[in-house]
Amino acid sequence: MLANHPTPPGVTQTQLAAALAAFASSIGDDKVATDAQALADFQDPYQVPGEAMNVPSAVVSVSSVEDVQAIVRIAGEHQIPLWPISRGKNNGYGGAAPWVRGAVMVSFRNMKGIEIDEELGYALVEPGVSWFDLHDAIEAGGHNLVASIVDIGWGGVVSNTLEHGLTYMPYSIDQASHCGFEVVLPDGDLYRTGSGGMTNNPVWPLYKRGLGPTTTELFMQSNFGIVTKMGYWLMPKPEIYMPLWLTMWDDAQMPTVVDALRELMLNGTIDMRPQFANTLIMASMLSARSDWYDGDGPIPEEVIDHIAEELGIGRWNMRFALYGDEAVVDHNFAKLKARFEQIPSVEIVGAKHTKDEWESLPNPHERVQIGVPSLDLYKMAGWSGGDEGGHVDFSPVIPLSAAHAKKAQDLFKSMCADAGLDYLGGMLPINARSTTFINVIPFDTKNPDQVHAAYEHARAMVIRAGKLGYGEYRAHPYFADAAADQFDFNDHAQRRLNETLKDALDPNGIIAPGKSGIWGRRLREAGYPLT
Repeated sequence: MLANHPTPPGVTQTQLAAALAAFASSIGDDKVATDAQALADFQDPYQVPGEAMNVPSAVVSVSSVEDVQAIVRIAGEHQIPLWPISRGKNNGYGGAAPWVRGAVMVSFRNMKGIEIDEELGYALVEPGVSWFDLHDAIEAGGHNLVASIVDIGWGGVVSNTLEHGLTYMPYSIDQASHCGFEVVLPDGDLYRTGSGGMTNNPVWPLYKRGLGPTTTELFMQSNFGIVTKMGYWLMPKPEIYMPLWLTMWDDAQMPTVVDALRELMLNGTIDMRPQFANTLIMASMLSARSDWYDGDGPIPEEVIDHIAEELGIGRWNMRFALYGDEAVVDHNFAKLKARFEQIPSVEIVGAKHTKDEWESLPNPHERVQIGVPSLDLYKMAGWSGGDEGGHVDFSPVIPLSAAHAKKAQDLFKSMCADAGLDYLGGMLPINARSTTFINVIPFDTKNPDQVHAAYEHARAMVIRAGKLGYGEYRAHPYFADAAADQFDFNDHAQRRLNETLKDALDPNGIIAPGKSGIWGRRLREAGYPLT
């Protein structure tokens, strides 16, 4: 049944068949699939159709922690690489595809357990839980709580958190919402981080540490284990939610706005994650490139000015919000409005809403910032190519300062111009002192030359940004090794430590080989990463 199926590195068809038979015997034949229809979901949707190389050999759909433990142990015995996937919606960063051809996908779509504690304000979630699922569970239970969520509701709460994904409400600052992981280690053992190391410890999802070293971060963006449960903090619903919009008409004022934003975040006036985006990023959520321009090369400045005017979004646009008691919201609004509007060409608008209005707010941007998920903002993927459009993202972290924002923008904008590409740039602060600088590189998946040029451009940006000391916060597999290579302090001490940990915890290198540029000894000795 496996004829012509891709096989993992160093594994024969016979060995793969034996491993899959052992999986089926252990957890059930109905949970193991190798047919084309079952595997179709586990590819990067933003590749040229038919050109995907990193495709899986099989998918195993687990339904319990015991299933995961069994699969991991068998994979270790047969040296079969596993690629865990929560919801498979990491689009722009590789989607649901494994990073090694022939890996066996471990799908968590059937593990959707949610436990909510209203008194202490948290949820325990399994990896199959989407943002829609968590929101619906909160509302169905009548809980006076709200979760900080991402823009597109179909993704996974656990997987997004493990990827350092960015949400928007106050607990999102420095990715503070997660607390406590349950992890299946590469030998199949079950481990809990922090206070979870004690049986029945009630503060496991409440207190991020325990006795001794704190290991939680080791399991984020890594391949040292498979997370099977996570604590996620929920915020009490505020009296008032006030979504706000900053419109800036003079592109040259962007660095000045960045300095004002840092000031207002540092002093606590703004206590959430703003989204600060240029005209073309905002336009991509509302329209298609062909609505404005059909020529080759970057969209001309005069056309961008026209888009900014026509859509009313300015040359840069920031969405953000205030939360809390009405008197506090009013005070902070007056304070930030006065500060931002000192800057030429900047306008601030906003309106206050009580919780009975949140679910029906007409603007999906404003719903997202109060924890109401949707798919309405997915339109960005169609900027080039419509329904068959795609994008690859490059998002280094820079200091949240005018000087660094200008330096980064000057580099990225000039590189896009040189490559003949539109410049879609924006910032999502990590905290009051640092920010990701998002670069969205769109393409038409039906145009192979355009797709390949976009990925090569992203790789080039990784390397050029690295020379300025700006490292990627989250990497697509196409350039993950190049991104890891930029972290070169003391002869790549970080990579050497990661490899030491990988070899100690996972001597067969079976868990997500290559993730974040981390390869186990077996594949390193076989010539990985491939060049």
